Amino acid sequence: MEALALTELEREALWLSLRVSFWAVAASLPVGIACAWLLARRDFPGKVLVDGLIHMPLVLPPVVTGYILLVTLGRRGVVGQALWEWFGVQIVFTWKAAAIAAAVMAFPLMVRAIRLSMEGVDRGLEAAARTLGASPLRVFVTVTLPLVAPGVLAGVILAFARSLSEFGATITFASNIPGETRTLPLALYTATQVPGGDAAAFRLCVISAVLAMAALVASEVLARRMQKRLKG
Repeated sequence: MEALALTELEREALWLSLRVSFWAVAASLPVGIACAWLLARRDFPGKVLVDGLIHMPLVLPPVVTGYILLVTLGRRGVVGQALWEWFGVQIVFTWKAAAIAAAVMAFPLMVRAIRLSMEGVDRGLEAAARTLGASPLRVFVTVTLPLVAPGVLAGVILAFARSLSEFGATITFASNIPGETRTLPLALYTATQVPGGDAAAFRLCVISAVLAMAALVASEVLARRMQKRLKG
């Protein structure tokens, strides 16, 4: 059991990963729902391009995504320089950068899960609500959103799990700073690079696998329960 006991730095990395993943999902969820609705319910010029841009992080090397974030939000980036000069806000090399990197990498999974669920909703129910005088916003909040709740939940949990495992974009954009940006995957990588780090690497590997499996199982179980309640 002592071999599985986490050190202070390892507990710090675990807590930071959970914190980063939570904020990555929480910040991107409203945008994810909006993008899923746009792709599922609207036809417009350039829709294929928008769809491709949303899913680009799935096919790009994570390091490329991290570099794009770095040149955009870095101290000398297009947006990052303005934030620093006007508001004194620095994003790069902070836990916020790790959260942004995780959010960008997990965003396509979230959008896809919600979009698939939204495409399966019976539009007749929404039309019926509109004929009763409900506004489009009220229809979305009271009819559409409850019906796609299983997809939203699945998207949230999958995005959370993906955020926990993010490595390439994070180390490029946020760096590997102990206590600030060293998340669980980065701590595992660090352990493999130092002599005698095998035990730490094993512990972190086990934790990562357990968290990932728990997220996948929770996603499946909760989605099925919500579907049963909606059908009942």
